[in-house]
Amino acid sequence: MAKNIQAIRGMNDILPSDTPAWQYVEGVLRRVAAQYSYQEIRMPVLESTDLFKRSIGEVTDIVEKEMYTFDDRNGDSLTLRPEGTASCVRAGNEHGLLYNQIQRLWYLGPMFRHERPQKGRYRQFHQFGIEAFGMEGPDIDAEIILLTARLWQEFGIAEQVELQLNSLASNEARAAYREALREFLRAHEDGLDEDSKRRLDTNVLRVLDSKSPETQAILADAPKLSDYWDDESRAHFDGLCQRLDAAGIRYVLNERLVRGLDYYNRTVFEWVTTELGAQGTVCAGGRYDGLVEQLGGKATPAVGFAMGMERLVLLLEAQGKIPPSPTLDLYVMAVTPAAELNAPAVAEQIRTAQPQLRVQLHSGSQNIKKKLARADKSGATYALLVRDTDFELKHLRQREIEPVVLTSLSDLNLGVNG
Repeated sequence: MAKNIQAIRGMNDILPSDTPAWQYVEGVLRRVAAQYSYQEIRMPVLESTDLFKRSIGEVTDIVEKEMYTFDDRNGDSLTLRPEGTASCVRAGNEHGLLYNQIQRLWYLGPMFRHERPQKGRYRQFHQFGIEAFGMEGPDIDAEIILLTARLWQEFGIAEQVELQLNSLASNEARAAYREALREFLRAHEDGLDEDSKRRLDTNVLRVLDSKSPETQAILADAPKLSDYWDDESRAHFDGLCQRLDAAGIRYVLNERLVRGLDYYNRTVFEWVTTELGAQGTVCAGGRYDGLVEQLGGKATPAVGFAMGMERLVLLLEAQGKIPPSPTLDLYVMAVTPAAELNAPAVAEQIRTAQPQLRVQLHSGSQNIKKKLARADKSGATYALLVRDTDFELKHLRQREIEPVVLTSLSDLNLGVNG
C-alpha cells in the first residue's frame, strides 16, 4: 500500500467544518472595509527576494531566518511573500497608483514564514491588511484605528482587546535615540539575553521587544524614545491621540512598542489580547512614509495595518462569537423509479424559485427508509419526497407535525428568509 502524503508542517488545511467561521470573518472584514471606501487589491504570492530585503530589512528575523526563498529555473531569487505591505507598495508603484494620489486599499490572502508552528501561528498563515497612501496627517492614522475598533465592535470582542500606541518619530530622531539606547545597553551587555546582544549592532530597537525578564529589567532604566521626539512628530502623535479621545477610543501608551519591520516611522500601534496566551497581538500596524520611495517610487506618505486571520478566528471561537453554521433547509429525494428521473429537475426548480433555500438532492438508488435516514443525518429541516404526480413534505425536526401533500411546487413555502 502506498504511503499517505501529508501536508507540509505548519501548512494546515481548513476543513468544511471550519470554513463557515472563516467565511463569516471574511464577510465582516469586506463589509467594514467597504464602509470606509477601501478597495480590494490582489497581489501575487511570489515576489522578487530583493523586494523584501529592501523593505523589511536584511537584518530582521524575517529576512535572516523565516523567508521561503529559492532560485527559479532562470536563476532569479524568488520569495513567497512573508507580509503584504511591501507587495502592495510594489504593485502601486508598478501600476502608477500612488504618486500624487490618494488610495485606500485592502487585501486578504496567504503569507509564508518558516518559523516554529504553534497554535494560531503557522508557516502558511492568512492576513487581512489595510494600506492608505497619499495622506500625511494624523487624521488617516486615526481613521484606520477607528476602522479596527469598529471591527472589534462588529465581532463582539471590544472588551477583549486593548490598543497600545507609540511613535517612532522621524528617521533623524529615531537615529539619535538608537545611538543613545545602544550606548546604554553596551554598559549592561553582560546582563542581556543572547538575541539582544546580537541586535545591539544590527537592530537595537528590537531589544525593546525582548521577552527576557532580565533584559526587560535592564530596560526599565533605559532612555525613553519620547525624549527624542522632534516637534513635528510630537504634534502628529498628539493630534492622533486627540482624535482617538474625541471618538472615545481607549488606548495605552507603550514606549517599548517598536514593531519588527524596518520601514515603520511615527505612529505604530497594536491591538493585543490576554485571551490567547503568549500570542497576544491580534492586529498591528503604523506609518511607513519612506517605503514607497525606498522601493523606487516618488515620496508618498503611507499608513496601514495587518491582522492574522488564524489568531482572529481563534479569539472569536474562544469567546463564542462565531455564529452557528447555516443548516440545510431541504433534502429532495425520489420515491418511485419514474420520479428518479424527475427529481433533479424538481430540485433545480426550487433553487430557481427560492434561491435563499439550501437544497440538497439525494444521490444513489436506495429504499425510502435509507433515504429518509440519509436526509435526517444531513441535518436538513425538511425532506421533500418526489412522487409520480405530487410531492410530500416532511418536517424532520418536529416529528409530531403531519406530512403535507403538495400538488405543485408553487405551494412550497418553508418560511426560510436566508
